[in-house]
Amino acid sequence: MAIERRSRVIANLILGGLVAIAAIGLTGCFIKPVPLTADEVRSRVTEDRAVLTQDQEPLSGPMDLYEAMARALKYNLDARVELMHKMLSQTQLDLSHYAMLPRLAANAGFDGRSNYAGGVAQSLLTGRRVLEPFTSAEKNIFSADLSLSWNVVDFGLSYIRAKQAADDVLIAEEERRRVANRVIQDVRAAYWRAVSAERILPSLKQLDEWVKNALDKAQAVQDEKLSAPMVPLQYKLDLLNTQRYIQQLFRELNIAKLQLAALINLPPGQETDIVLMVPERESTTIGLPSDMTVLEDRALEARPELKMIDYRRRINAHEAKAAILEMMPSLNLIVGENYSSNKFLFNNHWAAYAARASWNLLNLFRYPARTKTIEAQDKVLHTQNLALSMAVMSQVHVGVAQVAHAKREVSTAKLYYDTQSQITEQVRVAWRSSRVSEQAVLRERVAQVAAQLRYDAVEAELQTAWASLLAAIGEDVLPNNLTQEQRLSDLALQLRARWAKGKESIK
Repeated sequence: MAIERRSRVIANLILGGLVAIAAIGLTGCFIKPVPLTADEVRSRVTEDRAVLTQDQEPLSGPMDLYEAMARALKYNLDARVELMHKMLSQTQLDLSHYAMLPRLAANAGFDGRSNYAGGVAQSLLTGRRVLEPFTSAEKNIFSADLSLSWNVVDFGLSYIRAKQAADDVLIAEEERRRVANRVIQDVRAAYWRAVSAERILPSLKQLDEWVKNALDKAQAVQDEKLSAPMVPLQYKLDLLNTQRYIQQLFRELNIAKLQLAALINLPPGQETDIVLMVPERESTTIGLPSDMTVLEDRALEARPELKMIDYRRRINAHEAKAAILEMMPSLNLIVGENYSSNKFLFNNHWAAYAARASWNLLNLFRYPARTKTIEAQDKVLHTQNLALSMAVMSQVHVGVAQVAHAKREVSTAKLYYDTQSQITEQVRVAWRSSRVSEQAVLRERVAQVAAQLRYDAVEAELQTAWASLLAAIGEDVLPNNLTQEQRLSDLALQLRARWAKGKESIK
């Protein structure tokens, strides 16, 4: 009867376990995709808008180029992402250090049963039972141990992975430099376009008022029929074309501030708060190098893209060492302290020590294929390095050519603007003495504004070309100690000094 009862209990336990497993499986089958609710999306939007411009220094007074660069480096979200990537890589490097430590494990457990685990002895010669049933273990046993284990091969692999993680930190830093240089280029171009807007908007507003007054006069002439019908209509058409051109300029110039505001992470709608410090024209201070070989060498040594490939090749070389270690036998050293509550044991406390070696012989067959893969990866990286080196040298030559061309354009645009300004003044004097029409004055004034706009535009192109040249040679304009806590004024001073140093180094 006892055996039947025990069998029934076991059967019930098995049946209950199967039912539980089936219930869990059915529960998993009922899981369906659950889209975000409108409240969840709205909550995310509210939280994001609250932190987009959090902890930013407000605009105070006119902003010069270097403050704009400082704001972009500190607050631009793309630059922040790369800073976070560097911090993440550094954290992963710190984490990899712990993988080199031995394994220290503390274990505790409880084992229980409904009866004693007994045993009998049987003679190997006669096959007879020689002892009565006996036990050497209690029904309920508590055990605990503290063991220290160290795998020699795993330590070597962890050391190699840590060195690779260190190279990943350097790669993240170079990527941060690359993004920072791109952001600074964009800021410099947008800033100078915005400066052009600041310079020409007063003239545009005055010209727009003149065109509106002239349109009113032309409409009055047409209404009163003081001349042939085609004369005022043709005049109105010329004025409307002028007005359309002015409106186009207004649109293009206002967009420049929008772009600058976006680069410095200023909320949309606040671009009107930007007051620019209009600098003196400095086109004549930009010099060109005399030795292109020196610039090429500087670019090949300093470009972050090339350094990133160098670090990836070093990571790949470490991977070759890891492949050798993985092929080696594994040696595991163990030492520990143990305890058991089993009263049948003579020693309830004891120290244990062991050494175990294992060797996966299949790794010997994997090693040649692994080696070929690593060598192929190195060849790919080397070819990428060669292709990028050629592209970098080409960028240096293109950058120098663009600066030289822009300088010539600036000289021509300045001469054109000065000449047009003189013509406009002469026509205005003639109009005051009634020798020319008001239409002629407006036409020349529009031409003068267009000449001024072109002058400012080519100056902006020159500054952009200069920034592109500095980026092409890998000039580092990013301070090494840049943090979110650093003051904008201090960062702007560092950028000014670095930019002046880079400009002098090319001459």
